[in-house]
Amino acid sequence: MDNKTYFMKRGIGFLVALFFWSSLAQANNSSFVVEDIRLEGLQRVSPGIVFRNFPVNAGDLVSSSQLAKASRKLFKSGYFEDIQLLRDDGVLVLKIQERPAISLIKLDGNKVLEDEALLEGLRQTGLQEGDVFKRAALEQIKQDLVRVYASQGRYGASVDTEVEPMPGNRVALNINIKEGRVATIQHINIVGNSVYSDEELKELFSLKLPSFWSFYKKDDRYARQKLSGDLERLRSYYLDSGYVNFSIDSTQVSITPDKSNVYITVNVTEGEKYTIRDVGVAGEMVVSEEELLDVVRVEKGQTFSRRLITESQKALEKKVGDAGYMFANISPAPELNDDNTVTVKFFLNPGKRTYVRRININGNTRTADEVVRQHLKQMEAGIASNELIEQSKIKLEKTGYFKSVNVETRPVPGTDDQVDLVYSVAEQQSGSFSASLGFSQSSGIILGFQLKQDNFLGTGNKVGIGISNSDTLTEYSYSFVDPYYTVDGVSRGFEFYFRERDFDEDNTSSFSTDEFGGGINFGYPIDDYQRLSFGLTAEQVTVNTNTSYTPAEITQYLNDEGNDYLNFILKAGWSDNHLNRGFFPTKGYSQGASIEIGLPGSDLSYYKAHYNAKWYQPLTDDRFWVFSLKGRLGYGGELGSNEYPFYKHFFAGGLKTVRGYEQNSLGPRDSLDDPFGGDVMVAGGAEFIFPAPFVKDKTSWRTLFFVDAGNVFDTDCSSVSTNCESGVKLDELRVSAGFGLSWLTPIGPLSIALATPLNDKEDDETEFFQFALGQTF
Repeated sequence: MDNKTYFMKRGIGFLVALFFWSSLAQANNSSFVVEDIRLEGLQRVSPGIVFRNFPVNAGDLVSSSQLAKASRKLFKSGYFEDIQLLRDDGVLVLKIQERPAISLIKLDGNKVLEDEALLEGLRQTGLQEGDVFKRAALEQIKQDLVRVYASQGRYGASVDTEVEPMPGNRVALNINIKEGRVATIQHINIVGNSVYSDEELKELFSLKLPSFWSFYKKDDRYARQKLSGDLERLRSYYLDSGYVNFSIDSTQVSITPDKSNVYITVNVTEGEKYTIRDVGVAGEMVVSEEELLDVVRVEKGQTFSRRLITESQKALEKKVGDAGYMFANISPAPELNDDNTVTVKFFLNPGKRTYVRRININGNTRTADEVVRQHLKQMEAGIASNELIEQSKIKLEKTGYFKSVNVETRPVPGTDDQVDLVYSVAEQQSGSFSASLGFSQSSGIILGFQLKQDNFLGTGNKVGIGISNSDTLTEYSYSFVDPYYTVDGVSRGFEFYFRERDFDEDNTSSFSTDEFGGGINFGYPIDDYQRLSFGLTAEQVTVNTNTSYTPAEITQYLNDEGNDYLNFILKAGWSDNHLNRGFFPTKGYSQGASIEIGLPGSDLSYYKAHYNAKWYQPLTDDRFWVFSLKGRLGYGGELGSNEYPFYKHFFAGGLKTVRGYEQNSLGPRDSLDDPFGGDVMVAGGAEFIFPAPFVKDKTSWRTLFFVDAGNVFDTDCSSVSTNCESGVKLDELRVSAGFGLSWLTPIGPLSIALATPLNDKEDDETEFFQFALGQTF
């Protein structure tokens, strides 16, 4: 039995029931009192649904016409296939046949639209497994699906449905879809343009004529949404170029009979070009007119631009919002003049000054609320300020605790001058914790326990504990920093350490040091971006050598200065951080300078200064494509009669300076031809950052191409040196290029570089593959 026969028989049954009741009413047209109502035939539908849709109750005096009207209302509920009304003395009997239930929905042929999306659409129209089957809903979904495919340019799409009866008054719905092919664009014609050529205007369109790359870009496939976007780009292009009266008069989309090709015609009227005659602001001036005009992007004599009008409107809203008027209404009113000029006025209605009722923090499962609030510039119960709200967001991003930070401003219901702020954060690993047996390129086998957390147990404190043993370093250390030692952001920290360094194993000269020390440091904020730091450390250093393999430079130094030194070291630093994130920044810059001084009274008096800078410029609005520059400078020298300590030399080469060259391998070499370092370092580079392919969470990955340059120099080589030339020679800078990748793993950042030197010399030590766990590019 086909669907049409199946539903025709059920419809005839209902008509027969109505005819039967009509005959019964003619035989006995008298009214009667309903003593009770009895339901027969219910299976899945609850009696409550019947009684809600059948407006007759026990005790009612009803006539035949009232019962007929009540039965029609019950039938319209959609739950029943057939309804018969019978009378058993004073009892009204409703003999009901329910509509079948949907036991199964089968989808076939859909590839563009996934099963989950289609089933959700069916559910929203009233068709899902377990529900009562409604033919009207099925017909509606067929039409909707055809429209959806047509909006994607699949005009040949068709949808066939089959209702398959099943035992137990159930049905299975078989939905067979033929998606068809996307219609391709054969011609785009723009009519009415004279200022700009067809070719120039067509370049604005994302829809293109078929070309060699169309198989990959798929830009020749018609879609209604794409055409709408292209028309808006066309309109914006003219309105931003001074054509205030530009209009798109009509758009025709023609489809070939086989529904495979599309022809597009756009009719436009360009109008005259307008310039700006005057700009002003009017209304209630809660901010001075001069300050408001300073942020307006539109200027007298400019070509009219809708984009600049919109940007000016947003800038004015932000300026007034910074003063606490977050619900201000700024309305631009361009007035056209007869001489093809426009007078632009911005009307200001600030409304009431806005206050922050409450600040809520969401998503911080590990970081304490108090730690988050320490970084907020906007305070509860204070005047709401767009600037302070945004600065708070930036400060949270720069902590490095969070992968993402979003802020939402919610008006308080029932008020017109209060808002709630909701900061939603997604936490990320801000340090590392490991007990390991490992291997690295520069250190060999590593045995160790390392704990380094910038957000220890969610307190915001920085804690580092290290016990490690490798070919290059044996270390026992502890450090602690409280970034909010005082409420105004003064930090305090201290450290203790014992280190045994083997420089020979770290690809430098043959010597080792034993270092034991401890110190305290303080940091002072200058403003939201700049910070000063000061520290004092007492350090005992012992230099150990192997007489058979010690270079002459070290032997001479130890003969002059001895090999045990007690030094009191003053450290000072300045930082200026305008980066938008702590990890993987995409915008802004940072710079810092530091100096380390061996104070008078120490066995060795010296200074070691360092400067570094980074700059990031996004190339796209989503900030996935970024260009960056970085640079490092270092300079050291002696204070007093002693020589500059050779173990304080700068080194270059490796992931931190010039990738593609072995760790610490660049610069002057000692008499045994091992890297000896120098008292001057110059290094820098450029990076082109692009989104990691095939990765959804791009905030945890960074991929880039880079060019590095750098080297170290010695301004005063030892008199016994045979492989060192005094002075800074920029033509000796080494350059490399390559590909880099960093990933924020659960135990810390992992960085990999594939680099090739571009101007290496015969004796340079190069390295194509380099990696490190615990640092980013």
